[in-house]
Amino acid sequence: MNLETAKLFCDVVELKNFSRAADIHGISQSAVSQQIAQLEVEYNIQLVDRKKRPIELTAAGELFLKACRDIIERCQRLNTEITQLSRQTCRIHLAAIFSIGMHSLQPYVKKFMGVYPDVNLAVEYKDAKEVYERLLRGSIDIGVVALPHRDKNIEVYAFENERLLLTCAPEHHFAKEKEIDIHHLQGEKFISLYPEVPTRRHIDAILKKYNVPVRLVMEFDNIETIKRAIEINTGISILPEPCLRNERATGTLKAIPLANEHFYRPTGIVIRKDKHLSKAAQYLVELLRHDSEDAL
Repeated sequence: MNLETAKLFCDVVELKNFSRAADIHGISQSAVSQQIAQLEVEYNIQLVDRKKRPIELTAAGELFLKACRDIIERCQRLNTEITQLSRQTCRIHLAAIFSIGMHSLQPYVKKFMGVYPDVNLAVEYKDAKEVYERLLRGSIDIGVVALPHRDKNIEVYAFENERLLLTCAPEHHFAKEKEIDIHHLQGEKFISLYPEVPTRRHIDAILKKYNVPVRLVMEFDNIETIKRAIEINTGISILPEPCLRNERATGTLKAIPLANEHFYRPTGIVIRKDKHLSKAAQYLVELLRHDSEDAL
C-alpha cells in the first residue's frame, strides 16, 4: 500500500461516497473501487460493507482507517520537519473567496509577511465551492470563506463579521440618507449575486425576514462586478463594508447603514482536520483568528 492509496481510502470513508472521492483524486469511480478491492485482497479481509448506503466500515476497516490516518499524519509531519531542517523555503497555500481575498485579507497578509519574510505565501482567489474542494483534496492549506458551513472533516474558526450596508450610486435617491429602513427597499431595482452563492442566500434571508420584496434586475458571480453596475445607477444592493472602502473614499458609491438592526456577513477560516500545518502556517491561522478563541 502506498501513501496515495491510504489517502484515497480515507477520503472514501470521510465522504461516504466512491464517486466524490474519485472526483477529488481525478480518477474514475471504477478505479477507486478496484483500489479498495485490491486492498481487501492483499489483506484477505473485508474493509467496506458495500451493501449499506451510505457505505460503512467493517471492524477491520475501522482499524485500517485509523492506521491510514496515522501514516498520513506522520508523513506530513516528516515532510514539514525535513523541509525546515534543510532550510528550504516554506510554502503556504491559502485560497479565499474573491471579496475577502481582495479586501479583508490584505492587512493580515502584510503583517504575516513582516514576521515571516522568507515564507512563500501563495494566495489564490476562488469561489467557495472550489475552496472547499481544494481543501479536502489537500491542495491548499488554509481557506477563508463567507458563511462557512459545518463539515466533520473541516475545522472552522471565526474570521471577521463584515457589516452589510445598503449600497447605491451617488445620484440615487437613497444617497443623501444617513440610514435607511430596510422596508424602503421594497420594489427597488436590486443587483445581486448568483443564487448558489452563500452571501446571496444570506441577504435573501434578511429580506425575507423583513418581508421586503425587491425587483431583481441583474445577477453576477462576484461583488466587484456588482459595484460597477451600481456605479452607473443600474440598481442598488446590500454589500459587505470591507468591499466598499475604495469606492467610499473616492465617492463613486454611497454605503448607508440599515436602521432596523446591524446586519453582518460572518466569515471563517477553514482547515482540513487531519492537515499538519507548519509553524508559519499555524501563526497565520492564529493571526487571522485574532480575537476569536473558539471554533465555530
